[in-house]
Amino acid sequence: MSAEVEVDDAGHGVDGGAPVWAAFGDLMSVLLGVFVLILVGVIGAQMQLSSRLDEEVKQRRIEAQRRQTLERALAAPLASGRVTLVDGRIGISGSVLFALNSDQLQPEGRELLKTLAGPLREYLRSRDEILMVSGFTDDRQVLGSNRQFADNWELSAQRALTVTRALIASGVPESAVFAAAFGAQQPVGSNADEAGRSKNRRVEIAPMPRPAQPAAPAHAR
Repeated sequence: MSAEVEVDDAGHGVDGGAPVWAAFGDLMSVLLGVFVLILVGVIGAQMQLSSRLDEEVKQRRIEAQRRQTLERALAAPLASGRVTLVDGRIGISGSVLFALNSDQLQPEGRELLKTLAGPLREYLRSRDEILMVSGFTDDRQVLGSNRQFADNWELSAQRALTVTRALIASGVPESAVFAAAFGAQQPVGSNADEAGRSKNRRVEIAPMPRPAQPAAPAHAR
């Protein structure tokens, strides 16, 4: 079969198929370029997803190791049932540490904190973390006859400070612990009965990443 030939006004033959194939080649080049761009985009997205998954797995492994280290460090207090460890937070019942509406440590509470200070100090020695000591209360207001605390916020703050100072006195570095107050917020039990309120009157000690130190200002030239 012969190729189709067009004839111009001068009678010269012109090959009509060349422009068509040239256009087809350009189209294929464009399509190939688009395909390559899409492929590169898909590969890049998969690499980013894989990197995020790897980082998440790494963080979970680190968190699991941190909890295991903390559990080993607190094996004796945990075995005695005097403290709890939930999601990396050490919980101590308020009744063990303080009398009702008081921020003064009871003898049992003082001895317990001395027991905790050593393991916590060893735990912090190899980790770039600090301890947050948090005070919590139930939702009942402090007694009207008690003029020492204005409200539950102040009571929880003073209790957290008392525990913080006791840990420091027992050897926990001053730069590795701070106090926080939550008042009646974040209850772990119902405030409708005494059993639940007793759970809410507590102090928690939670390791957390040490805040990054601000960069030193550059000297003026």
